[in-house]
Amino acid sequence: MSAIFRELFQVGIYKRTQGQVVRQVTGAVVALGFLIAAWQLYVWLRVNVDSPWLIYGPPMLLALSGLWCSYRLVNVPRFADFLIAVEAEMRTVWWPSWNETWRSSAVVIFVMFFLAAVLFAFDFVWTVVFQFLGILKK
Repeated sequence: MSAIFRELFQVGIYKRTQGQVVRQVTGAVVALGFLIAAWQLYVWLRVNVDSPWLIYGPPMLLALSGLWCSYRLVNVPRFADFLIAVEAEMRTVWWPSWNETWRSSAVVIFVMFFLAAVLFAFDFVWTVVFQFLGILKK
């Protein structure tokens, strides 16, 4: 537990030049989560509390501590190494061209509509059969 607190109060950046994009995006998303939570706390306190110190203090404290924690999170060595590996792996991924993406999407949409039509036909046929046998009422 003391290692977590030691890491929380450090200022340095772990492996500064590696995995920058993934680390920045991850830190921004975590910070955004804390800022949304602080905003929601502010909205709730504004309705339920009369003291300005209690309306502005806790949300500001939550926002500032959340920003600091999101900055430190992406610099924890084990998590930073994971994010660096994620960025390295993303660079090796093969991305399809626009035409290939368009054709693949068209195939998927066509198959979805075809299967919907087949299921509609099966449902219609079985409904007629069950109504003829008296299992289903009209």
